Amino acid sequence: MNIPDNLLYTEDHEWVRVEGDEAYIGITDFAQGELGDIVYVEVETEGEELEQGAVFGTVEAVKTVSDLFMPIAGEVLEFNSELEGSPELVNSDPYGDGWMIKVKISDKGDLLSPEAYKELIGQ
Repeated sequence: MNIPDNLLYTEDHEWVRVEGDEAYIGITDFAQGELGDIVYVEVETEGEELEQGAVFGTVEAVKTVSDLFMPIAGEVLEFNSELEGSPELVNSDPYGDGWMIKVKISDKGDLLSPEAYKELIGQ
């Protein structure tokens, strides 16, 4: 299971990569593995200011649809448009090309360290 040390995590299996006052957000390797083959990612919150815990989109796998939760509070600046034509990037590269949204951070809230996330998923 790939859990990079340079990221922060949530109990809902999202990851956060902070770059100054902005952050990239996606789902973890564990989450994509549990979901299976991802066939569609929908984010209609671009340009919106969202609170931590709010739903920012959905991810559809072959057998299920799951909500995506904001791990931090902030404005959704960008949706990764590569996912429109290639949602499988979330499966093949969840921490790289499979990122989902870019956010202007207003509050980082409580995020998990890589060690705490490993403990959460039993690693």
